[in-house]
Amino acid sequence: MSDFKINMSDPSQVSNSLSSRSLRVCVIGIGRIGLPTALSFAKSGLQTIGVDINEDLIEKINSGIFPLKDEPGYEEIFNQVLSEKTFSATTKIEDAVPNSDLILLSLPTPMDENNVPDYSALTSVGTKLSEILSPNSLVIVESTIEPGFIENELISIISKTQRLKIENNFFIGVCPENANPGEILHDFTNLPRLVGGINDTVSKIIKMIYNFVFSVDLIEMPNCKTANAVKLTTNVFRDINIAFISELSLMFEKLGIDTFQVLEAAKKKYNFQIHYPGAGVGGPCLPINSYQLLNTARRTGVKLNIIESGRQINEKMPDHVIELTKNAFDESNINFENANILILGVSYKPNVKDIQLSPAKNIIEKFQNLHANVHIYDPFFPASTIFGIKVEDNFENIIPSLDAVIIVTAHDDFKKIPISSFSRMRHSILIDTRGIVDPQSAKNEKLIFRGLGRGE
Repeated sequence: MSDFKINMSDPSQVSNSLSSRSLRVCVIGIGRIGLPTALSFAKSGLQTIGVDINEDLIEKINSGIFPLKDEPGYEEIFNQVLSEKTFSATTKIEDAVPNSDLILLSLPTPMDENNVPDYSALTSVGTKLSEILSPNSLVIVESTIEPGFIENELISIISKTQRLKIENNFFIGVCPENANPGEILHDFTNLPRLVGGINDTVSKIIKMIYNFVFSVDLIEMPNCKTANAVKLTTNVFRDINIAFISELSLMFEKLGIDTFQVLEAAKKKYNFQIHYPGAGVGGPCLPINSYQLLNTARRTGVKLNIIESGRQINEKMPDHVIELTKNAFDESNINFENANILILGVSYKPNVKDIQLSPAKNIIEKFQNLHANVHIYDPFFPASTIFGIKVEDNFENIIPSLDAVIIVTAHDDFKKIPISSFSRMRHSILIDTRGIVDPQSAKNEKLIFRGLGRGE
């Protein structure tokens, strides 16, 4: 690496460093989003180092083993940048940061047990940066955070040693990640992104850097907090609308109306944006993003009733899955005591290996409290133990011993299962919480079928 330190507030220096590929990049947090981000920067020819506290992950990466097998397209990029030696990984933040010009923070922002956003990863790294960040560096936060967190907290943390002064010899901005797990390469190369800086010059520099790496539209916002507000607004919009449709589906069931038929017709109206009901909303984004805005509302003395209600509805959907199952068991004249129930899919969303805040956990615990024997089959977790249960190796082999199957995640593999396979159960109870089974086909197979939102 060159010893020359780029002044990251100087557009001409940054432009020249991009052209010469001399800009040195450090990505802190190389998980689901951070690793593809680091690989994207490395692929553009910029020397990039990834930092993470997960020693197993770092060892795997430096051994040439790509950890995100459910992210199409990135394994090839991973192999390319390792071969070209533009990417490496380390656990030693104290070595990586001082030798970098651009620091990207892609750190988790989970919730605590009281549903309060936990920014400890960001604040911990911010404290470290106050000690080791080289003067005139640029820090860009990609993590999803509340509006005002940069201005009100992170800047003061990084500046607390008084070695660094914002807009004097250290600069900060945001470019919130905008990607759907399982589709990150597509989204990184197609979806527009938001840019916000501590001042207009920094915003333009961030835009220049991301334009160099990503061929997408970059929307320049007036400041960091507005960019973060946009990111939260788009995600919480989805959380609320899923809750709206899920709540309607409970009523439609009672009316004998198929929610999915309603949605197929409704989406033909030009301004209707379709969302689907389900067993609950999980993952590292939607539930947390809603609680981030609710946390901001508490801090500012505002009441966000719709967001709060939406969260309550989505968190109660696992209860409805139990009710549907109980109803089917009553029709079969069997009870939950020692019944064999298979949970089909534990990922929080289809086609990814990720159980963060998955509604499957809640559903499994509720069945266990009813003294059922719960089994799991999910092709993304072979030979794994999830929620204390060993994942079944083979769906077809376990079917004859089952009393019921509950479809919790709509993996593509599950859509290929012949409906006749479910009729081989000991008691042919099938509960579909994701709308992937045709009710008439289930009826033709003489299954005891319940579909969430499908009508009675």
